[in-house]
Amino acid sequence: MQLPIEIPGLRHVNMYCLRDAQGATLVDPGLPDEASWLVVQERLRQADLELRHVHTVLVTHSHPDHFGGAARLHAASGARVIAHEEFSVFGERPQLAHMEVSVEHLAPRAVLPSAPVAIPTSMRIPWGGDAPTQRDRDRRNWERMRKAAPHGFVPPITHVVRDGDLLQLAGRAFGVVHSPGHTSDHICFFDREAGTLLAGDHVLPSITPHISGLNGLPDPLQAFFDSLDRMLGLRGVTRCLPAHGDPFDDLEFRVEAIKRHHRERLDKLVTIAQGFGKPSNVRDYSQALFSQRAWGIMAESETYAHLEHLRLQGRAAGHRAQDGQLLYEA
Repeated sequence: MQLPIEIPGLRHVNMYCLRDAQGATLVDPGLPDEASWLVVQERLRQADLELRHVHTVLVTHSHPDHFGGAARLHAASGARVIAHEEFSVFGERPQLAHMEVSVEHLAPRAVLPSAPVAIPTSMRIPWGGDAPTQRDRDRRNWERMRKAAPHGFVPPITHVVRDGDLLQLAGRAFGVVHSPGHTSDHICFFDREAGTLLAGDHVLPSITPHISGLNGLPDPLQAFFDSLDRMLGLRGVTRCLPAHGDPFDDLEFRVEAIKRHHRERLDKLVTIAQGFGKPSNVRDYSQALFSQRAWGIMAESETYAHLEHLRLQGRAAGHRAQDGQLLYEA
């Protein structure tokens, strides 16, 4: 069920619906704004469903185009909201409680408050400097989405899962696969019997997910590589259902293509460093790596993640200057 989003390079997010005798589970219900909410209801009507039929919401990770509609669905239908136990937004974590989850055995729902999260104005970014200002495009988009949420931005997570948990949904057994990299809390859901992988943003058919240096992982890119290798260990995957783009079949091909893309970016950063010929800051690297239309906090964050991977692999050196900025050289 495609939902509209206004994110550079993306036109929609795929919400998936798993139907059963009790109603429906929705996976990644889009942004928190009114336009997305109206389309959620229209997509349900097209499937002969109503809001009251939604008993469960699965959230693959803590980005607003995936969790944004969850708070509103919880308020409208009382649906449980399920995410990984590390789910957080800028360090803000709803109260979480791990428990076995099954649609055949509906546990009492814990109604928890939704957190009013904003980018802290005093936040220091790890590569040096202050948080993005209101002039930054990514900051403006984030604040716009936050203010558009009538029932709170971060949803009340009523149940959490861990790697290896098994969810009984729509008459199927979906295994939870923790896949950090894009975020620290990203999870996929694998129906081994049918060979179906609900892949979230972890493996996409035509683009690579953003790898952020702000997700709290010591080496986000290595975590992403390791999680991609885990996908290759899921025997029997015949159909991948991504959060963006069309479903696809050849998981191994996409995993290898995504890994190759990031290795090429690493090599390009080494070449850029050699061209600089002196220690340089993350913004300089970012603006040499990305086209001008992509400049901003997200481009800097991904550049930082790649530079840190190079440093930890011994292909780059880094030190912090007196002004607090990290400087890297080949």
